[in-house]
Amino acid sequence: MSRRTLDQLLDDSATKYAEYIAVVEPGLASIRYGDLNRLADKIRKLLQSNGVAHGDRVGIHIPKSISALASIFGILKAGAAYVPVDSTAPMARNQFIFSNCSVKYVICRNPGATGFNSPASAPCPLEYLDPLLSGHFLVSGPSAPESVETPEGLAYVLYTSGSTGQPKGVMLTHANALAFIDWCSATFLPNERDCFSSHAPFHFDLSILDIYLSIKHGAKLVLIAEETGRQPKELASLIAEQRISVWYSTPTVLKLLLGVKGVEEYDYSALRTVLFAGEVFPIKQVRALRELWPAPRYYNLYGPTETNVCTFYELPAMLPGDLHSVPIGKVCSGDSATVMDTCNHPVSRGSEGELYVTGPSVTRGYWNMRERNATAFFEDAGGICWYKTGDLVREDAWGNYVYVGRRDRMIKRRGYRVELGEIEAALYRHDSITEAAVIASSDQAGQVCVTAFINWSGDERPSIIKLKRFCIENLPAYMIPDRFSFQPSLPKTSTDKLDYQRLKELA
Repeated sequence: MSRRTLDQLLDDSATKYAEYIAVVEPGLASIRYGDLNRLADKIRKLLQSNGVAHGDRVGIHIPKSISALASIFGILKAGAAYVPVDSTAPMARNQFIFSNCSVKYVICRNPGATGFNSPASAPCPLEYLDPLLSGHFLVSGPSAPESVETPEGLAYVLYTSGSTGQPKGVMLTHANALAFIDWCSATFLPNERDCFSSHAPFHFDLSILDIYLSIKHGAKLVLIAEETGRQPKELASLIAEQRISVWYSTPTVLKLLLGVKGVEEYDYSALRTVLFAGEVFPIKQVRALRELWPAPRYYNLYGPTETNVCTFYELPAMLPGDLHSVPIGKVCSGDSATVMDTCNHPVSRGSEGELYVTGPSVTRGYWNMRERNATAFFEDAGGICWYKTGDLVREDAWGNYVYVGRRDRMIKRRGYRVELGEIEAALYRHDSITEAAVIASSDQAGQVCVTAFINWSGDERPSIIKLKRFCIENLPAYMIPDRFSFQPSLPKTSTDKLDYQRLKELA
């Protein structure tokens, strides 16, 4: 029996739904399933004619677009794995990623931006393939030595921020992604009449659901431009005009729509499913979103890039008044989970520990990082290999995992353990605080200093005394921030998460 692959999802839908619209770039272009499949096949043939074979990696250095999506499927059809990068990121970072992953070629718009258009690797234009690829090129990748064994069936490598200062490549196979996508199919029951949002950039793991779940079911995928995704009124208009029925993004994006005059006037009646992931969604803002969009079903999806999505929680129709945070819920995607202490021993229900995950959606490891792979996984006495997420959780009375914080955001202060996320959650209880982020740093004497960055929506900025008085009412004394910094908005990464690295620099 042949092994299933992600590109087969497009082949199947192109057969069943050839004349259905597959992808829309609002205001620019759209493409039908049959045409998207033909374009992906052209790219496959070009790659194979240039020596791309099974197990090779091909970089993608173009903005989210129909051509980028066709490139993804063309690469997969060639048996290779795609390595997408943020085309707006510094050249040095993208060069590191392509060199580290030993990509054979890079599909790009500007060969000079990749740093690999040397005279010995003259770019090959792609515009003759299709008008949608006008101005795109195929350039030779760096000639870095092969330094890691490629997992069988590798589909893509997504690079995430690394603690060493260099990004690390997470290897995901076709089987990893399909375990997640198949679970989504059974849970959300999408169909060919659905219209999916594509807010996440293709180098962010949230894009896996957007792309493959919509393509699998012959649905329409609406590509949301980065600029549109940051403008509340434009975003609200697009959701209404495109009749989006399945939305998926980080909470940061959804929070943009709250408190903005006029967004409540749009027609959101097509929305039936709202999914969010990637960071904590403060409960008061969840309630506000439910007031704006009362009809859809809401799901909190959890999982680091290394696991796709491994737990989920559907919010009840009526949120309990004493609910202080949204649980990350129960295990999904065919995975298993356990909560361990620092000695790799299971903790009792209700006790805090690190979440370990194993199963079909979990990564085979990091590209070219043997030492990191050795510390990121734990093999138990039964030979089962568990991925150590670094996330602290506890299991509640209903069997749902509740997110506590990151192990690497836990500090010791005045002899107490302090999770910085708990301080953030307390700050969000203030009616006039719309964004909050807390970081810890050490002064020259080695004393830990906690700084709270906040976005204030009230009429008059409060005094520090008033802010500290509010904190005293919501936190123990040892958790009260030393400093408060008012910001017009908090910095975000290219994947729409809070940029804590930038905040550390500001501090």
